[in-house]
Amino acid sequence: MEKAFMLVVVSEEKKVDYVSYFLKDEANYWWESTHALEEEEVITWCRFKKIFLDKYFWRNMQTQMELKFFELKQEGMTVGEYEKKFTELARFVGDYMDTDEKRVKRFQQGLKPWLRSRVAAFELATYAEVVQKAMVIEGESDQNLKEKESEK
Repeated sequence: MEKAFMLVVVSEEKKVDYVSYFLKDEANYWWESTHALEEEEVITWCRFKKIFLDKYFWRNMQTQMELKFFELKQEGMTVGEYEKKFTELARFVGDYMDTDEKRVKRFQQGLKPWLRSRVAAFELATYAEVVQKAMVIEGESDQNLKEKESEK
């Protein structure tokens, strides 16, 4: 829904109305009873998200996803696969990844050591630059290995 709200301009006051319209079955029943019990007459979008996530996205699951993110290493993945997993898990750690600088630092930390040292030498400032440079270096390394094998 956040993605849809970026595409279509929806005022903060209307977001809860739009989202609640799309709730079905059990989620709709939950919302009707929760809304009736809420003390605030108008429930803000921020409040709605909190109570919705408390109901459908349990804290232990949030903690597990955070741990997966902080333990994430490239290891047997390509840079592209690692970046995809990194992006998937980064959404669960909010404040930890709220700047490009933090994303760069954490992404580089998870790269394979030989790749991390080469990327770090460039002192790149943006996440996009780090990912791109890591992919280029990895691609060149793979190409060099193939050439050496064909020479043998």
